[in-house]
Amino acid sequence: MILLQQRFLRDLLLFMLVVLINVYLGIYIDSEALKKNCFPYETAFENFRDEEVSEEVINSFLYDSEPMEENDITEQKIKSIKYADFAKLSEYLAMYFALNNTCSDSDLLEENISFVKEHQPEKFELIQSKIEAMWTDAVLFPVGTIENEPDAAVDFTNSWRQSRTFGGDRFHEGCDIMASVNQRGIYPIYSVSDGIVENIGWLRLGGYRIGIRSEHGVYFYYAHLSDYAKDFQIGEEVKAGTLLGFMGDTGYSDIEGTTGNFPVHLHFGIYFNDESGNEFSVNPFPLLRYLNSISFANYENCLGSE
Repeated sequence: MILLQQRFLRDLLLFMLVVLINVYLGIYIDSEALKKNCFPYETAFENFRDEEVSEEVINSFLYDSEPMEENDITEQKIKSIKYADFAKLSEYLAMYFALNNTCSDSDLLEENISFVKEHQPEKFELIQSKIEAMWTDAVLFPVGTIENEPDAAVDFTNSWRQSRTFGGDRFHEGCDIMASVNQRGIYPIYSVSDGIVENIGWLRLGGYRIGIRSEHGVYFYYAHLSDYAKDFQIGEEVKAGTLLGFMGDTGYSDIEGTTGNFPVHLHFGIYFNDESGNEFSVNPFPLLRYLNSISFANYENCLGSE
């Protein structure tokens, strides 16, 4: 009888030990799996491209407070935003996109960012660095004001991924900034960033266009220009605020100089090259919305005029 009890206790202890080992192994395996998959790159990448993020979320990430009133944006504040705040913004947005745009609480994002940086820093940086480059390099709205035309304004909405049919079914890879005065050649178009002229000339879809590669590798694309401000050359350096040309309605034709196929507007695009050298576009609307909220006059004080 005693031997049976001892055997029973031994078997029970062995069983409990096996259960504990399995529980521990399960927790360990789950923990390791979480570490290896804590940053869902594909989800973050697609959400980064679509940039479906509200102005309130952007402002909360930038300022950690209520949005600033326009008259509170001083030269010093603009400089601090440009050179300091966008690093934190890019981290928050990378994690926000990875969480499928479901969490905007900065404390929770910080916790996730710390964990991801420890276990999957390379994947995180692939997204974060591109966001930071885009928001850091672009420092002003691309369309300027028109002298002696106080009523000449522009308007734009989120036209990313809207359907387009010219040249075949496709989606819209950019944002159209529309002119209230439908007249080509009067709205000045400025470079949003420092950079190098990478492409210029006629395109079937884009008409007269110019592409500027910024310091951190962002390709800013300006299309449907009526004409250029000067004879730009491939490889030429430009500064943020450089006059590139004027808004127009060129394009949608193989015949150079074709106009009138659509209203006067600027098509503005943002492109990157991935790790394999393949080009992809991202939605420029949130960035344009932010740049438009800061007046061109305020930026002139920071950048200096050309």
